[in-house]
Amino acid sequence: MKYWPLFALILIAALAAVALSPLLGMKNWMHYFMGFFLCQFAMLKIFRPSGFVEGFQKYDLIASKFPFYGYIYPWIELGLGLGYLAFFAPVLIYFITMIVLGIGAVGVIRALRRGLDVRCACMGTVLDVPLSTVTLTEDLVMVAMALFLLLKMA
Repeated sequence: MKYWPLFALILIAALAAVALSPLLGMKNWMHYFMGFFLCQFAMLKIFRPSGFVEGFQKYDLIASKFPFYGYIYPWIELGLGLGYLAFFAPVLIYFITMIVLGIGAVGVIRALRRGLDVRCACMGTVLDVPLSTVTLTEDLVMVAMALFLLLKMA
């Protein structure tokens, strides 16, 4: 199954979040889940940055114009993940998540509409997953979770 590595990473992040927040509620679970998820995916990209950038440039709106963004993107993702895990500056973390992953979702939509048959760079070069609606769903769910957390702050 092509998507097993992706589902395995999501499951591990979800279970790790459950282990840390069994009685602490949905908001804490979301923080831990998003933290683990973003850290795992950043790690996969950091293993081989040049390979990640090469794939990411094919569909990301910013990286296609400014390749350097592809090199800092995994570090942005790691910073967001650690921010979620530390509950650091939550409003800022939520906004950055919505912006970064929202822009990513637009790039994926554009690539899918153009019929690009490319490998998703979301898992770096370590695992081979095609760019698809699964990638889009991943981005949109993270944006929705960040928005939910932001709205829960009010």
